Amino acid sequence: MTDSSIKIGLFYGSTTCYTEMAGEKIRAALGEEWVDLHNIKDVPLTETQHYDILIFGISTWDFGELQEDWESHWQDIRQLDLNGKTVALYGLGDQLGYADWFQDALGMLHDELLLLGCQVIGYWPNQGYEFSASKALTEDGSYFVGLSLDDENQFEQTDARIHQWVNQLLDELQQVNE
Repeated sequence: MTDSSIKIGLFYGSTTCYTEMAGEKIRAALGEEWVDLHNIKDVPLTETQHYDILIFGISTWDFGELQEDWESHWQDIRQLDLNGKTVALYGLGDQLGYADWFQDALGMLHDELLLLGCQVIGYWPNQGYEFSASKALTEDGSYFVGLSLDDENQFEQTDARIHQWVNQLLDELQQVNE
């Protein structure tokens, strides 16, 4: 990235630190000078208004449930003014232990954000995963609505997936800004 006026707001909720660690890796891959990291447990979602580009990180718990910090701020999402903003999403889940609900929270967050008029980028191919069902799939079922990570079963793939996704985001951001 070359425009020094561009700042990306990365907002995440993290109970066990894995979503936070993924956010830190995404920030490092994009460049720490470009990305402000925000834990939604400590920072209100209204802080999103200060950014034109946003990344949201969420994990799916148990049987397709929201991570606790996101759950406690869920009603705040619809109050946000994200019209015209560019948004990317990443999610963490357990594809083997919860194969019927893999990345459901990612899909639920995506659906809420689409109602706000933002442009979502960063859809991620669903190849290389083993799961039965997911609310995070696109209509045709070939993509997740954001980067899908499984540090429980595929930790060794996380860094490569983040690197590839960040490069994809940079390409898509360049296309958005042309």
